[in-house]
Amino acid sequence: MPAAAYLTGFGRYLPGPPVENDDIAGILGGDDPVTDRIRRRVLSANGIRQRHYALDADGRPTELNEELAAKAVTAALEDRGLQAHDLRMLACATTMGDVLVPGFASMVHGRLGGGPMQTLSVSGVCTSSLAALDAAAAKIRLGDHPRAAVVGSELASRSLHDSRFDGRREGLDSHFLRWMLSDGAGAVVLEFQPHPTKPSLRLDWVRQVSLADRHPVCMTAGMRGDEARPGDTWQDLSVADAEAAGMFVLRQDIGMLGDLAEEGIRQFEQLVDTGLVDIGRLDHVLCHYSTNAFRDIALDAIRRRAPSLVEDRWFSNLETCGNTGSASIFIALEEAWRTGRFAVGDTILLAVPESGRFSFAFAHLTVVGPDTRKDTST
Repeated sequence: MPAAAYLTGFGRYLPGPPVENDDIAGILGGDDPVTDRIRRRVLSANGIRQRHYALDADGRPTELNEELAAKAVTAALEDRGLQAHDLRMLACATTMGDVLVPGFASMVHGRLGGGPMQTLSVSGVCTSSLAALDAAAAKIRLGDHPRAAVVGSELASRSLHDSRFDGRREGLDSHFLRWMLSDGAGAVVLEFQPHPTKPSLRLDWVRQVSLADRHPVCMTAGMRGDEARPGDTWQDLSVADAEAAGMFVLRQDIGMLGDLAEEGIRQFEQLVDTGLVDIGRLDHVLCHYSTNAFRDIALDAIRRRAPSLVEDRWFSNLETCGNTGSASIFIALEEAWRTGRFAVGDTILLAVPESGRFSFAFAHLTVVGPDTRKDTST
């Protein structure tokens, strides 16, 4: 039989209580008339009703990103009935870790414990979690490891607080993300065989493609403009000068987001045309997107190819969990799995667009029954 990899445990961690739209400004700051008007405009379009921040009521950090990741991995291990010492690999994805050095996975491993294991830090934005999943699955299929944990984790709120803006009048490109992003972590356990007593998700394939050679930067922090040049990155300046230049403000060129949606649809259609996605057997779609406007565009595109895919087969928890970047797809998968949306034999497509410099990741899963053979992976 060909080597395979199976998702056997699922976990998530969302810090603090849910934050409603009317309570955001009290935590992040920014209650002046101009900022208030932008916030209401963004929130009315994105459809997010609740999100979570690792901040207290005064906007002070309460947890580290590595803590969010470790708690999500622990939840996935508990769901599988395992502990950290059962792992042989830990693959971690995030946009920004807590420290510059060491790598994020090393910090998460130090927090998690579990003894010697391979670690992998994957940086990027939203697609980095599926890239980490792909890498861990490759090691399992090769037979290098029987079991791994994969986690996507984000603590964006530290970059969104009013103190980052320091009195500057910023435009919509920076305030857009300020009212879109939030904190959280999602994790899965990956093994070479299905769960011995419960259904699992077989990972059929992962596909990731970058179109950075065709598009300028869309989402950026740490540099001037949309192209990195010597002398124009945050590492070329003092921290104070970089802060004064607004380099630590996370920005997005919202004028490019329509192109992102169109490119994502083309990538999906290529998967259909090459036969990787069988429209006639596609039962569920979990798509990460930042606003409900993109949901409608993506759903319409899929329906053109799969008219029978009714809306209740489409799942997202953007409205209640917020946009947590690389963590979003695993947070959605955990909820869909826990709430019983899938049945043995169902197929699932995970779809993640990334606006950083236009990249896309997809994963195809099939629900399989338990493996009744004795579990020999330990």
